[in-house]
Amino acid sequence: MSARAMFGAAVYAVLTDGDRVLLMRRAGSGYHDGELSLPAGHLDGGEDALAGLVRELREELTIDVDPRACALATVLHRAPEPPYHVEYLDLVFTVGRWRGEPAIGEPAKCSELVWADRDGLPADVIPYIRATLEAVRTGEPLVLIGWDGRR
Repeated sequence: MSARAMFGAAVYAVLTDGDRVLLMRRAGSGYHDGELSLPAGHLDGGEDALAGLVRELREELTIDVDPRACALATVLHRAPEPPYHVEYLDLVFTVGRWRGEPAIGEPAKCSELVWADRDGLPADVIPYIRATLEAVRTGEPLVLIGWDGRR
């Protein structure tokens, strides 16, 4: 009998301005530091996905988001990856509008904000984030990362 899966759960936000997407340079976590990612964070216990997304965007980017402006775009199921060694379910939302100008709210975790061309992403975007943005662009509802050589 197989062991029951234990998951990490995270929410990711895709904020766009025309043909550009907002990326954050990770820092200080020991996980993909120095690479570009989408604004994201773990869900807290007892917190629904939209509440977690709104909280993370307030903490990380100092912006206010109405949950009704967020739409689930894709789901990632990622195989275990060091240093966490657990599977992850990532809920990726597009954010249609927000109040405030995105700014670094947690400088110990983010060293730079980058508005990048969606069709010409920088080379240092985390590979699964690159796959995520492609899935959002094409409407792919589920992305499998690290399972049997996928992506």
